[in-house]
Amino acid sequence: MSAGQRMPSPPAAVAGPLLLLFVVPFWSHAVSADGGASAWTTALQKHVAFFDADNDGIVSFFETEQGLRAIGLGAAEATVKATLINGVIGPKTRPENATTSKFSIYIENIHKGIHGSDSGSYDAQGRFVPAKFNEIFTKHGKVEPNAVNERELEAMRTANRMDGDDIGRAASKAEWDLLYSLAKDKDGFLQKDAARTVFDDSLFVLLAKNGSSRN
Repeated sequence: MSAGQRMPSPPAAVAGPLLLLFVVPFWSHAVSADGGASAWTTALQKHVAFFDADNDGIVSFFETEQGLRAIGLGAAEATVKATLINGVIGPKTRPENATTSKFSIYIENIHKGIHGSDSGSYDAQGRFVPAKFNEIFTKHGKVEPNAVNERELEAMRTANRMDGDDIGRAASKAEWDLLYSLAKDKDGFLQKDAARTVFDDSLFVLLAKNGSSRN
């Protein structure tokens, strides 16, 4: 992360069905540095694998709830958020022959939970797409090169909105708002290099280690 950027603690309140993709690292302090992520191939699978505390390939409602509490949510709020996250993503990723709860998220199928109205930085299989990621900054970074401020992030989300996609819009806003709060610099800009650390997991590993040292 470049000079001048700060690394604040995660906000106490966050929302959106795919918030899971950004909060997973904070629960991973309970496992090894790479956790179960080494078993997965796509960037999206590796994100979610951080949240899989027992490394069984399934993120249960309990794991989501406990992970949310680990980042500072109260018991009641964590239950509500876990219900939203697993309730939306779980059925989409569930194999036909699954015997676990419908609230369980299967990492192997996490690409099926990808929503619309976003930047396209993940493709349909959950692979990172550098060209789409770069477009965020080339198209919307008007004030500073290779950086976007809060207003420019909102413009990016507006440009990516799909008609009738209320869930996708809400998820996109929740994800980018959380990323902005975590990685913006002292002048209120989300630098390209800082945003990239979310997709290569280095930001997550750092935050997980910080969480471990505080406990």
